[in-house]
Amino acid sequence: MGKLPPQALEIEEAVLGALMIEKDALTNVIDILKPESFYKDSHKEIYRAILDLFSMSEPVDILTVTQRLRNTGKLEMAGGPFYITELTSRVNSAANIEAHARIITQQSIKRELISIASEIQRDAYEDTTDVFQLLDKTEQNLFTISESNIRKNFADMRSLMQQAIKELESKKDHKDGLTGVPTGFSALDRVTSGWQRSDLVILAARPGMGKTAFVVSAMRNAAVEFGHAVAIFSLEMSSIQLVNRLISAEAELESEKIKKGNLAQYEWEQLHYKIRNLEAAPIFIDDTPALSILELRAKCRRLKAQHDIQLIIIDYLQLMSGDSSGRGGGGNREQEIASISRALKNLAKELDVPVIALSQLSRAVETRGGEKKPQLSDLRESGSIEQDADMVIFLYRPEYYGITQDESGNPTTNMGEVIIAKHRNGSLDTVQLKFIGKFTKFGDLDTGNMSPFGSAAFPDMNAMPSEFETPPGTITLGSRANPGYTPKLNNPPDDTPPF
Repeated sequence: MGKLPPQALEIEEAVLGALMIEKDALTNVIDILKPESFYKDSHKEIYRAILDLFSMSEPVDILTVTQRLRNTGKLEMAGGPFYITELTSRVNSAANIEAHARIITQQSIKRELISIASEIQRDAYEDTTDVFQLLDKTEQNLFTISESNIRKNFADMRSLMQQAIKELESKKDHKDGLTGVPTGFSALDRVTSGWQRSDLVILAARPGMGKTAFVVSAMRNAAVEFGHAVAIFSLEMSSIQLVNRLISAEAELESEKIKKGNLAQYEWEQLHYKIRNLEAAPIFIDDTPALSILELRAKCRRLKAQHDIQLIIIDYLQLMSGDSSGRGGGGNREQEIASISRALKNLAKELDVPVIALSQLSRAVETRGGEKKPQLSDLRESGSIEQDADMVIFLYRPEYYGITQDESGNPTTNMGEVIIAKHRNGSLDTVQLKFIGKFTKFGDLDTGNMSPFGSAAFPDMNAMPSEFETPPGTITLGSRANPGYTPKLNNPPDDTPPF
């Protein structure tokens, strides 16, 4: 079309010259520039030589760069010794090198966008092209360009080792041992250290065990208590139904009352007061039915770019559909589930966030005798779920099967077990939680009250000091210092509001 690709050759020359006259200049641009950012091939080779010298802790100047290019056999390709010397005469200092490097990067991004646009145009004219795969490929390429210009683009052993040591040093400051997104359940966090980045977590159970209640409780804790942005894709429940569950758990009002709206005046006051934290929480809910893996990836990339989400939840895996390419042999569901689980693992790695996918268990659990505790072999429809997952967690409530005591003779009323059956980067364990059915939520078993959101100062609200007692006919509401305190009405006269 008679146009040259976007380029800034004079600025490329100035940047390379500045890198060879000031030893500390490279540290200002090493996260911005990569060899492919340069338009001219000779400039790419010179910058590679500079990076090589830096990684070996060698000085960077005209002589060392020339010698490095000579050793690698790229000196003539880079323009020869005279051209390298000439580069340093085009600049006096590295004062504006960062601004110049960003201009080079901007021209490089433009060239990449032109290349992607050309591929889109070529593929769009092809009759055999699947349009949804083309959309997914395009979005992935654009996301890669965006991410590659934020993160470091080379990973030699020296830089990786420094990064690993830095992370270890930062972890030692975490007195609570949390290195991932907290679940809000202290016993579970002690085992997992939170949901870890890039992990695929499969949460599986039979219907009625409380899978959604568990993830909603964990989601609420991560978003409200710790400020992590969370996205949940609810394929089973509508967004309003999910929000009603959150309201019931947060305000500690029975879910049946929430469903019917049958609340006394003081309960309305209680509700409006308690949900204020929820309203400001960074929670994003999508209730698109039969969501495909292509749509999921596209939505998650946008949420990551726009809101920096730290946790993704899918409720639940078997309700998702695979890609629309028609591959997989006429509706082989097992292969489709396998492709979905692999895609979810890839998504976790691509966005560097934990992905929690709920899954159904087969009926084999019901036909077994004894305690009916789930096993890895009970994962429904595909063994690849177990293979792809970094962690497999089972929910088990013995009370559901009429089992009133455990092996030690302890009562199992309102108790749920979180069984960690697979943990690629940690130990296997079973954690006991309190299940509060009327509020559809889980909480720590070892707290005095039944709320997972209780105060650290007064975990047992029944043991509060006398100065916190209130006169009859009043409600005590939570506060920022004690958000988990369950509002109590002391001898309410009737339905008359106590305010």
